[in-house]
Amino acid sequence: MKFLFSIALVVLASTINAQSAADIIAKSNEALGGKNWATVNSIKYETVVEQGGMKIPLEIAMMRDGRLYTKISIQGMEIVQGAYDGTTLWSTNFMTQKAEKAEAEEIENTKRTATDFPSALHTYEKSGYKVSLEGEETVDGVVCHKIKMDKKTKLSEGVEVPNVEYYYIDKDSHALIMTESEITDGEMKGKMVQSKYSDYQEVNGVYIAYSQTMGIRDGESQAITFNKVEVNGTVDENTFKFPGE
Repeated sequence: MKFLFSIALVVLASTINAQSAADIIAKSNEALGGKNWATVNSIKYETVVEQGGMKIPLEIAMMRDGRLYTKISIQGMEIVQGAYDGTTLWSTNFMTQKAEKAEAEEIENTKRTATDFPSALHTYEKSGYKVSLEGEETVDGVVCHKIKMDKKTKLSEGVEVPNVEYYYIDKDSHALIMTESEITDGEMKGKMVQSKYSDYQEVNGVYIAYSQTMGIRDGESQAITFNKVEVNGTVDENTFKFPGE
């Protein structure tokens, strides 16, 4: 009986833990726009970054169906990076100025998470991802709930490996403050990538982080502040497509 009782406690604790994570995510989604997100089909970010004394316009577009691109305008040229058209992931080679497809493994991994729009926090149930509450942590002075999300496995050097992300949600405002995930291949394998979000502003009924920082935990990072964000605005459909197809 003690053994069965112990098992029941474990199952109950697991259920409560998962429900707690789900509740926290639901509150976060509600605080940042709630049902209004259901009407969002595209988000386009615009900013100007300075590098080497040059001001370089940058545009990032994300679509509900998974398509995306990053477009850089420099010296009269438009250079597309990380574009996904629903089938192909591709980028413009900086040297040759020609479009090149990504490796098959990278394309497959992109397909598996393509519809995490605007993030997996909104689609995790539909996608079958598992969430659990990992306690609390302080991020840049903000006390946050730490949510672990087990997504679909990903390919890494030809092998299926776990795809785990961590979400840090402000206990007070319920806003997403940071995400973390482990690099599973290449020279940086084993290191944690961090993305931080701040300066949330309302756009067409939803709240968007106008300031985003990406980098390696305890390492270098790059901050971007967007000067314009469009929700359901005009997006150049041709930019997604791999040239020639």
